[in-house]
Amino acid sequence: MRIKNLIIPLFCLVTIHVQAQDNWLTKKQITEDVEFLTKTLNEKSSYAYLNGFDFNKDFENYLTSLKDSTQLENFGLFITNTLAKIGDRHSALNGIRGYSLNESLFLPFVYAPVNDKVVVLNYDQDKTLKILNPRFPYLKKIDGLDIDEFLQKTRPEDIKAPKETYFTLAVRDIRDIQKNYILLDKALPKEIELTLSDDLFQNDTTLIVPVIGKSERQRPWDEKFERDYLFIKDEDFNQPEIIDGLFSLDDQIAYIKLPEMVRKDEAPLLFEKVNSFMKSIRNDSEALIIDVRANGGGTRDLLYEFAKYLIHPDSVHVINVVKQRGPLPLPKDYKESLHSRFLYSFSELNDREQKKVTGFLKNFNPMYELDNAKYSEYHFGLLNGEKLSTEGLYYNKPIYILANEKTFSAASVFVSDFKGIPNIKIVGVTTDGSSGNSNWVDLPNSKLFGKISTMVSFQKNGKVLDGYGTTPDIKIERDMNQVLWQSDTQLEKLRALIKEK
Repeated sequence: MRIKNLIIPLFCLVTIHVQAQDNWLTKKQITEDVEFLTKTLNEKSSYAYLNGFDFNKDFENYLTSLKDSTQLENFGLFITNTLAKIGDRHSALNGIRGYSLNESLFLPFVYAPVNDKVVVLNYDQDKTLKILNPRFPYLKKIDGLDIDEFLQKTRPEDIKAPKETYFTLAVRDIRDIQKNYILLDKALPKEIELTLSDDLFQNDTTLIVPVIGKSERQRPWDEKFERDYLFIKDEDFNQPEIIDGLFSLDDQIAYIKLPEMVRKDEAPLLFEKVNSFMKSIRNDSEALIIDVRANGGGTRDLLYEFAKYLIHPDSVHVINVVKQRGPLPLPKDYKESLHSRFLYSFSELNDREQKKVTGFLKNFNPMYELDNAKYSEYHFGLLNGEKLSTEGLYYNKPIYILANEKTFSAASVFVSDFKGIPNIKIVGVTTDGSSGNSNWVDLPNSKLFGKISTMVSFQKNGKVLDGYGTTPDIKIERDMNQVLWQSDTQLEKLRALIKEK
């Protein structure tokens, strides 16, 4: 028994020692990882150098200033912050993984974005969200640092995100005070001074709060409609009890909620419901709302399923233009990857589609001119009513796509592609646009890994999706009631707008 009791602590000590060793990287290891990443970016990254940022300089400066070794966490933060400047949203939002800041200290309360301000919330006894101090609802400073300056320094991985997206993500992260102070390069005190202000930011009060442990922290703020689907898996969208809650018809306004852009083969029952619902509302509704707020993406299957009903049978629309980074001419697997996104080269289009593309390109002004030696020819996303539509299915009534700053990836493509189509309006706020055909990259020594986009994706207006998103035709922002989960103000205002028309 004594031998066993002795072996266990010794084993634990050895394990801790090995983990401590693994947490440190030599300058040689880091140099090799940086060289590997540099080569990968230069060969595969579709967004490298496009916005003028030269990551090589950051890499050179980092290696020059590096001592004999550094911690994995420090290297991970550096890589995360550097890659974010490239403007690749898939790389940024998915983040560099394989390291942890071992956060254990947090701020109390819940922090939410509303009207470009930060409201401080708490839960009452029945777990209902409420404003912490109704007289001074907004957070103005943290330990004397202006909140706008604080936020601009604490979400470096999203520095190239649309401003609405950056603000929301940074506000949610205020709670993570230990991480934030690491990013601010400041020592974390035991207590934090919060300066709260009134509606006009003219009168203030201060509040001294302790930093708290993990067990005491509150969950970051999310929209109520987002929280309802946080833990739903892709395959769950094949369950009738979940599917039925996504569709409604009220006061002649049809409504469809899409929490994810699921694959057709993973959720065939959802696609069956889309088809049966669209057929059923043709005569019973006066308008349709498709809600993709907080939809983190997936595939384009739902986009083309809805197109059967939203695109006039006699029309052809060019909706997306891309160039793929890779070996030229593109190998078969690259082409298959583009085809899975319904993207095709000019030669793969029929005569009518080629005529439409030719006319489109005459007025197409891409924000980046890409090197033909590194990028493929253009591939086009089209909505061809002749191919998609079935006689009698076209929904010839007003359609509103409701989006927000957390509408991402394939969901942001959904919004971008349908914008400008007759009868369709985009409502809400600018999306977190992204469309990159991303690949995983693993660094050999640190074992850090993350995503790098290999495709440049242009919207119809010539802007890329990444970093710009898609602006709404009708802007409707959340208000305090929506923040407090008392109503879905955006949806209610849209319904009222439809009824007025």
